Amino acid sequence: MPDTGLLTPVAIAGIDHTILDQNQLAGYRFADETSFLTDSRQHFKGVILLQTCNRVEILVHGTGAALTDYLHSLGRTGFTLYEGDAALRHLLALAAGTKSMIIGEDQILGQLKRALLLASECGTTDPVTDICINTAIHAGVDIRAATHINRGAVSIGSAAVRLAEELLGSLDGRNILVVGGGEMGKLVTQALAEKNLRAIYVTNRTYNHAVELAQEIGGRAMRMDQLYPCIALSDVVISCTAAPHAIITAEPLAATMNERFWPLDPTPRKLILIDIAQPRDTDDACRGIPGVHLFTIDDLRSVSEKNMEHRKDEAAHAGELIEQYLPEFIRLYNRTAAGDLIAGLYTWAESIRVRERDKALGKLDSPDPRTLAVIDDLTRVLTKKLLADATLSIRASAECTDITTARKLVDAITRGEQVCFLKHD
Repeated sequence: MPDTGLLTPVAIAGIDHTILDQNQLAGYRFADETSFLTDSRQHFKGVILLQTCNRVEILVHGTGAALTDYLHSLGRTGFTLYEGDAALRHLLALAAGTKSMIIGEDQILGQLKRALLLASECGTTDPVTDICINTAIHAGVDIRAATHINRGAVSIGSAAVRLAEELLGSLDGRNILVVGGGEMGKLVTQALAEKNLRAIYVTNRTYNHAVELAQEIGGRAMRMDQLYPCIALSDVVISCTAAPHAIITAEPLAATMNERFWPLDPTPRKLILIDIAQPRDTDDACRGIPGVHLFTIDDLRSVSEKNMEHRKDEAAHAGELIEQYLPEFIRLYNRTAAGDLIAGLYTWAESIRVRERDKALGKLDSPDPRTLAVIDDLTRVLTKKLLADATLSIRASAECTDITTARKLVDAITRGEQVCFLKHD
């Protein structure tokens, strides 16, 4: 591994909305996250998978070469690889929101927490991956507090509401249907609650979730089997479920549009469908239905570009703070990673302790249990005390990014290798 200032290798393979559109990203995602994590754990000390609407990121405690080979074996190519310091910098940028489609959005912090929780539940985390995600999250919170990057920030959900407003000129007096009661559905309804709407309908596969969400924003909950009658009543439909397949399809939607004629009008009333689900909730064939105007996450790029114009200074400030955080991140990383090096040292020492203890016990005639316990405790304490100063030196060297000295100290103890220090005038 090249000397990057990190005691052990760490790498990230990432691909996002700047490289792939939504359909391509959908094909890149891992449908079964648990299976992916379980399998990848056989190849890396720690693995965390972050999948959002706009990105797929794989963080591993391992080398970039090994991660590349592994992903190639799964048919995944085209990702950007970050190693060592660059991987930590990339994590900081993710958490700060400077790489989000909607610059400064806060949703990424919760997504990082969930990615860490899932990996923990699957048994694929280790101290290094833990410190990476937790440090990035804390830095992301601090950067937002020190800048205005998330002032008035919009999530994907509120960006969808803004797009609907731009398309219609105003949402005053409009009927809106939100399909989906999860986190994204909450973000959408929170943004809609600020508008002067005529009615908000909320439907979800779990009706109780729809009821809870509707109550929060003064809307009306509808059952999923009322989906198309609700669409017939709506000016805008914002769909954001976690369904694995399309729930709004062309044939029933076409029949619904036949109910949307004003008297004497030759075409049905305009229906705006904004699909921000991943994978998509809406069959692309719906685009061909007269009166239907379908927009997806890819269409929110215009909102993102306007958002970025307003936040260039804040994003630049956040970038400066990221560089200021990086040395501390490296220190915390190496302090944690030194645990592996020190664990190896103690494993070596423990094997010697046990061997010499057993030799000593073999020279005694039928030692009683108390004698056995005293000798075992004595050798254990001696081993720990003899290595205490060396452990402090190894950890201190690692924290100061002097990883060469840290490794040489361990090699000097375990292999008898000479440690040479250059003298400076």
